[in-house]
Amino acid sequence: MPLTLKQIRYFIATADFGQISRAAKEFNISQSTVTASIRQLEEDVGMALFERLPSGVALTNEGARFLQHAHNIMAAVNEAVQTPLSTETNLSGSIRVGVTNTVAGYFMTKLYVRFTRSYPNLKLEMIELPRPKIETGLLKGDLDIAVILVSNLKDRQHLECETLLRSKRRLWLPSNHPLCDASTITFNDVAQEPYIMLTIDEADQTADKYWIPSGLGPKTVFSTSAVEAVRSMVASGMGVTILSDMVYRPWSLDGQRIETVKLAEDIPTMDVGLAWDPKNTMTPMTKAFMDFMSLSFGGVGSD
Repeated sequence: MPLTLKQIRYFIATADFGQISRAAKEFNISQSTVTASIRQLEEDVGMALFERLPSGVALTNEGARFLQHAHNIMAAVNEAVQTPLSTETNLSGSIRVGVTNTVAGYFMTKLYVRFTRSYPNLKLEMIELPRPKIETGLLKGDLDIAVILVSNLKDRQHLECETLLRSKRRLWLPSNHPLCDASTITFNDVAQEPYIMLTIDEADQTADKYWIPSGLGPKTVFSTSAVEAVRSMVASGMGVTILSDMVYRPWSLDGQRIETVKLAEDIPTMDVGLAWDPKNTMTPMTKAFMDFMSLSFGGVGSD
């Protein structure tokens, strides 16, 4: 099986921290995800890269040698991402990119900086709009391309999309909540708890996609369009919520801890990606942006 950039990133983080748990927190993912990735990596390279210790992990001799290769791989990837992909050294113009609120706040900032550094003569105009207006803007030609939650994309008959990132949804809890120690957590368990409902970017409508099939529903005590409000309310013990790893941060604004746990049932991921109208001719500038974004994430693929 070919190595993936995620495997390399998780390996480097685990080597740096010496603990799988700390590497998992660095990427806001579960320990089991990092453990499975490293085991697969060890199978792929045919050797043990870590020695398992009571206090964490330590690199084996083979692991130490592989670490240097891993750093070389990531250095090459970073150089490629930060280097203009177009053969047009004088590529200039503007790109109108529609973005939704969540994408603007939790996804695009670093990418915007890296892209504009790589293409200093290109003007990247990000326009924040609700998803329906973005779809309309793409069809009318008012937008060249969009970075949105493609899992919410409605007009798949006329618009094409490419997924860049699939972000898992988990249950958010205050650090002292009894469910933090539960071996298995189901929708039925969550339905008994006061629930904080996020509404921005159709999050409440998305919640229906996994609550309705369960035959249950959340006991919503407060609805808000602000992720930070959800974070503070969960951390203070006002309620629980189910949200994606992409918007997760372990601390509220007032310094209270938030934990995440996986539910027993499958929950759809929150998918971030590119959307465009294939009927519109893609300019070299837009193509450069699309290639840059795809390379940055290794492109999960077209949907």
